[in-house]
Amino acid sequence: MATDTATAVFEEHRPVLTGVAYRMLGRVADAEDVVQDAWFRWSTAEHDEIREPRAYLVRITTRLAIDRLRHVQSRREAYVGPWLPEPLATDFGATVPDTAEQAVLAESVSLAVLVVLESLSPLERAVFVLREAFGFPFAQIAATLDRSEAAVRQLAGRARKHVEERRPRFDVDPTQRRDLTERFLTAASGGDLDGLMALLAPDARLVGDSGGKTRAPLRVIESAEKVGRFMASVAPQGVPDAEVRMIEVNGGPALLILSAGRPDSVMQVDVVDGRIQSVYIVRNPDKLVSLAPSKD
Repeated sequence: MATDTATAVFEEHRPVLTGVAYRMLGRVADAEDVVQDAWFRWSTAEHDEIREPRAYLVRITTRLAIDRLRHVQSRREAYVGPWLPEPLATDFGATVPDTAEQAVLAESVSLAVLVVLESLSPLERAVFVLREAFGFPFAQIAATLDRSEAAVRQLAGRARKHVEERRPRFDVDPTQRRDLTERFLTAASGGDLDGLMALLAPDARLVGDSGGKTRAPLRVIESAEKVGRFMASVAPQGVPDAEVRMIEVNGGPALLILSAGRPDSVMQVDVVDGRIQSVYIVRNPDKLVSLAPSKD
């Protein structure tokens, strides 16, 4: 296979490889490193001996992601404060015309689901991602992981049960989420506690991720009253030279707050029955690099 052809084949499958790696690792930089390693292995492979390039590329990407996941898990054990996945800019509507498929992809990459996936073993996570997010057949997953199909089915069942037991319920209507997000920001910025309480579910929770590198709660804040009081006291202080943009991350609307043109934080909410159930705020600057506005 000519070099140009090999490159074209790899680029054709890059979105799937990146999707697998990100769902496995929850961090854009780690996913990009894995895909780059996969490219190196692909570029030096004997292409004439590879009958199914997509299956081959998914296999090496998944195995590289498992190895990296085992390595980064030790780093996360020492992480300061709550850990959230790195926000990933998405636009499934522009790339996936089928609305049902959009919903599946959006949920599989949501912050809530990725947090639950953190509690799976690397092998369980790989099986869940390949099966539930991308619909790969069990036989192909078995070949990817060098396991028997029976073992893979058992891993899949265990992973699915674990995720279903812990997966938070939330509504995916983007218009409703966008509206509640904007109203939440307005109430918080104005220190309007009553307005915040009207938007929050009684058992609402707020998860802030700073990695100890900037200010954010070091514990999950539980209950509408505590979340509301926290936001009403902190949000009015604002950030210097602030600019707020509505963007899509992890399959849903979110607010990107810029300070002097640089990402300061990302806020996203999950909604249940018309009220805000969860508030996610990512402030770790290392996790906001990929969201920096273009200088063009």
